[in-house]
Amino acid sequence: MKFSTSKTELQNVLQKLSKAVPTRSTLPILGCVLFKASEEKTILRATDLEITIIAEIPVSIEEPGSAAIPLKTLLDITNELPETRITLIVDSDNKIELRTETGVYDLMGKPANEFPSIPDTSDGKELSMNSQLFKSVIESTVFAVSRDDLKPALTGVLFRFNKNNLTAVSTDGHRLVKHIRKDFVSTGFVGDVIVPKKFLNYMILQLASSNDDVGLIVGENHMTAITDKVTVLTRTIDERFPDYESVIPSDNTKKLITDKSDLSGAIRRVSIFSNKTTRQVALNLSDKQCLISTEDPEKSSKAQEEITAEYTGDGLTIGYNAEYLKDVINHVDGQKVVINLNTPISAALFNSEDVDENVDSTMLLMPIRLND
Repeated sequence: MKFSTSKTELQNVLQKLSKAVPTRSTLPILGCVLFKASEEKTILRATDLEITIIAEIPVSIEEPGSAAIPLKTLLDITNELPETRITLIVDSDNKIELRTETGVYDLMGKPANEFPSIPDTSDGKELSMNSQLFKSVIESTVFAVSRDDLKPALTGVLFRFNKNNLTAVSTDGHRLVKHIRKDFVSTGFVGDVIVPKKFLNYMILQLASSNDDVGLIVGENHMTAITDKVTVLTRTIDERFPDYESVIPSDNTKKLITDKSDLSGAIRRVSIFSNKTTRQVALNLSDKQCLISTEDPEKSSKAQEEITAEYTGDGLTIGYNAEYLKDVINHVDGQKVVINLNTPISAALFNSEDVDENVDSTMLLMPIRLND
């Protein structure tokens, strides 16, 4: 195999592929990127067996072929090179030579046939979605995905594709997000799929500057996303997602409306003085005041702030983990947050005061029991 390409082209594609290379693995081949060069096009592929990234790179080809090349070494030297033309040569023993105008760099590759094959996606059903809509749905839900591998269904986002809308749900047992987009129409796949967090975080980066549609293929065990010159495959999570509707309360009659940045700022400052294990803060609510407070008897520290707010309902004192509370508030759209509450031990609902006819988003947060 022999071809040449620009330093920038190679660097850009390797940076994308590096997201699929595991930092540690018992399979050394997974630390490589597979090059497949033909007269038609040159394709690069990387995988950690959970996600697979396939990208095309423009090259001037002299000799077709394929080889698996250590990605980190290749990316490290490419990052250090000035803008130049790089010629990559691989012989029959998988010895690799990188030539530039000023230097020659040798390393060893691995046979292409050792690299994992692409998962079979022939059973998939297709659909397309506006890339910014897809990115918005991911950003609105992925923060509440669980990190607990003992509950696999919660380590991804549930996507429920309907003909005339899309519902996305995520939960970690403390927080729950239900995000509905009414401006989505499916012309293909209709059904449920649980998509892992790693794939979704990668798609946020991939779609950051795209305004085109992204093509999706949903199969029995895989989802594929196709964008301009990059294809990303992921295993889906074959588990039953919990009945999220049953935990969303319908009797939260107490209501707090306040400026989102005021509330978030007060929580950030007050939580500095909270217990570092529980991160506990309390909302002390009445028709006269809205206090955010904390106390840590172990360090004899405490703090409280009062913010301007509208509150309707009987007085209430309720505790939350400050990190979860900040996360939920920061993901509310608009300038004002509306919190519907009931009792000190029941879930609260968080919404935006702004109404978007195409979006119906609800966030739920469980309280924590306050210290006496």
